[in-house]
Amino acid sequence: MSKAAITGVHGYVPDYVLTNAELERMVDTNDEWITSRTGIKERHILKGEGMGSSHMGAKAVAGLLEKVNTKPEDVDLLICATTTPDFVFPCTANLICDMVGIRNVGSFDIQAACSGFLYAITVGSQFIETGKYKKVVIVGADKMSAITDYTDRTTCVLFGDGAGAVMLEPNTEGLGILDSIIKSDGVGQNHLFQKAGGSRYPPTHETVEKRWHYVYQDGPSVFKFAVKNMADVSAEIMERNQLSGGDVAWLVPHQANKRIIDATAHRMGIQTDKVMMNIHKYGNTTAATIPLCLFDYESQLKKGDNLVLAAFGGGFTWGAAYVKWAY
Repeated sequence: MSKAAITGVHGYVPDYVLTNAELERMVDTNDEWITSRTGIKERHILKGEGMGSSHMGAKAVAGLLEKVNTKPEDVDLLICATTTPDFVFPCTANLICDMVGIRNVGSFDIQAACSGFLYAITVGSQFIETGKYKKVVIVGADKMSAITDYTDRTTCVLFGDGAGAVMLEPNTEGLGILDSIIKSDGVGQNHLFQKAGGSRYPPTHETVEKRWHYVYQDGPSVFKFAVKNMADVSAEIMERNQLSGGDVAWLVPHQANKRIIDATAHRMGIQTDKVMMNIHKYGNTTAATIPLCLFDYESQLKKGDNLVLAAFGGGFTWGAAYVKWAY
């Protein structure tokens, strides 16, 4: 049976760079505090009126299609993972398709917070494995600056904007997405969330005044859950595929916090030089972190490399995937 293999990857981040030094002038923080607790030095921010996650996603998809020599009309399906959709509806995937000229195909969004890209490739791979489709585009795109409170020093240092996209195609060589695990637990709903803007608390003057349209995070609780569950699910996928730390060429972790990444690598028995890390220059771009890692490290990947992708996000959601690199 064919497996769904990643046959190309492309990323995009906006031009504007928000440094720790600039944040020092905005809130009561400093570079040493941010770096020691998160590993972040700077993040990219999307500027311009009317610009949303779809604009970054379209840049990533257009670059991907050019790289893999695929015409828009040859794409069978597009799935976008995002926590910051342009609109409540239509979905961001629809908008991306329109911008890059993909017509008359299925497209939809997946919302699993920072685990969104993992959820999306897990869903997308099923269409390949069943033989339904031959070319499935998976996008992770988030404009986190749109829901970041730049008066809250505990959260504004964390997030950045960006997008990444991969192409999934059939592979009969034993390469591709060989296994995945996705999990969730609604107990985390009040530890990391955006309170207003949905059907429970629609926008009102009161919700705006109370700053309920921004990200809220109970840092210590999220850190504790993230360290345990991201490490546990990574260890689980290694165990059920008989992988040791030495078998894994790269850990591709969600870029939320360097301390969480280090703890996950330690649990898996993976050396730091085998861990993809770009949090220092992008911050947490939510659904875009994993594809941006693959894009940044693409030149170092070799056909047949064993990769473990791992993520944890609000909800709570978490997951891992075992990928054998296909090119």
